[in-house]
Amino acid sequence: MTHQPLITVLIPTYNCEQYVQEAIQSVLDQTYTHFECIIIDDCSTDATVDIIKTFDDPRINLIVKPKNSGYTNSLNYGLTIAKGKYIARMDGDDISLPNRFEKQVHILEQNDEIVVCGSIFKLIDTDTIIQAPEYHEQIKTGLLKDSCIGHPTAMIKASVLQQHNINYNTAYEPAEDYDLWVRLSQVGQLHNLQEVLFLYRVHDNQVSITKKEIQRKSASLSRFNMLSQLDFDYSEFEKQAYIKQFSFTERLNFKELKALINLNNKALKANSSGLFDSKKLITIIQTFQTEAINQYFKANSMYSPKYIGELKEISQLTDVNFSFSEKVKLYIKALIFFNNNKV
Repeated sequence: MTHQPLITVLIPTYNCEQYVQEAIQSVLDQTYTHFECIIIDDCSTDATVDIIKTFDDPRINLIVKPKNSGYTNSLNYGLTIAKGKYIARMDGDDISLPNRFEKQVHILEQNDEIVVCGSIFKLIDTDTIIQAPEYHEQIKTGLLKDSCIGHPTAMIKASVLQQHNINYNTAYEPAEDYDLWVRLSQVGQLHNLQEVLFLYRVHDNQVSITKKEIQRKSASLSRFNMLSQLDFDYSEFEKQAYIKQFSFTERLNFKELKALINLNNKALKANSSGLFDSKKLITIIQTFQTEAINQYFKANSMYSPKYIGELKEISQLTDVNFSFSEKVKLYIKALIFFNNNKV
């Protein structure tokens, strides 16, 4: 008689022949053994599939897609066939430490309100440990800055995904996990165990490396979606200015800078509802807003009298100001430009 597994381990693979054997073995070596392991290969052109086939374990279900359709599509297909109560994420180049599943199952079984459980993790071949906030309120506010949950460290309650019709949004690839955490944060609590249960590999072929600019733009939209839960009115121009700033690829022009500040001011007022920790929200907004202001006023090689007026206008919109010495430097540069260019 076949029993339904408590955990579905979901592993998408593509051309990871160097690491996939160690990754799968780390799953099979778990102290908690009541799982199925669905491996979905996206038409690898190396020996990845052959290596996977060397494992003789009935818990492994290898699916080789007929054509390459992308990482996120593999994840979504895996969700449709998963039998487990919990979905444990894993990539074909990482390592789960032996007690990972045991620790995460314990937390999820004991806390009905928690819908996702991740952990802090260590970078392979380094001494670097990637920290993450532990509790939901900390993670919720942290999502205004970055993803906060390491995707391959996560274990997710399958029933919550099904009940709320939530899956991975392909439009957000390769930051599809960030978007998932934002949406799940609205229907349950997120949690990170404060012990290293996972080893994460960094290498040149990772999607996060090869598609870094696309990932930044996608992540910036997820940040905005998290902020917009405050339910305030904003224009499309203000939204795009916010996304552009958080993409870290282009500097804002003056009109966009003002739009960003206006949006931030609206968000701070809307947070009277207490959705986010007010002090942390102010710190996050001021940090990135100051960076945007500095980028605009300091990045220009040419200065004209207009910058004096713009500086005053920005000062009226925000409490984030340049120091006195910084203002003096800008004024001097503007005056020098004026003297050198007057008729």
